[in-house]
Amino acid sequence: MASLSALDTLIDLAHKETDEAAKQLGHALRAGDEAVEKLDLLLQYRNDYAERGQSNLTSGISTTHFNNFQVFMQKLDHAISGQQKVVDDTQVRIAEARATWQAREQKKMSFITLAKRADREQSRRELWLDQKQNDEHAARRSLHKRTLS
Repeated sequence: MASLSALDTLIDLAHKETDEAAKQLGHALRAGDEAVEKLDLLLQYRNDYAERGQSNLTSGISTTHFNNFQVFMQKLDHAISGQQKVVDDTQVRIAEARATWQAREQKKMSFITLAKRADREQSRRELWLDQKQNDEHAARRSLHKRTLS
């Protein structure tokens, strides 16, 4: 079985790895939130612009304004599509970061379990040695009493 100090070192390293993975997960989650916020803003802006365009159409606009409106809507749709790709990519990175954190957490917990087992085994051995010494001491006292009698 690995020595306790080696297990302590492994646990410390696993804690550091887990903490780093948690930080990376936090960064990925923040990036995901920011990407979703930007997408929501673009969608809201597109809806507002479409509503304004619709009201302008009902009041009558020139073909130049209508063409500009269509071109701008296409650009907004393209930007929304691009931002949706960013959101999708951040979701993939979040899933990867979460999996990494979970794997490192599981590794850390395995080392902690091994350390607890080693502690229990050490305690069991110490108890056995104490019992053995007590039995030997009692046997010597008993033998010593018989020789004095």
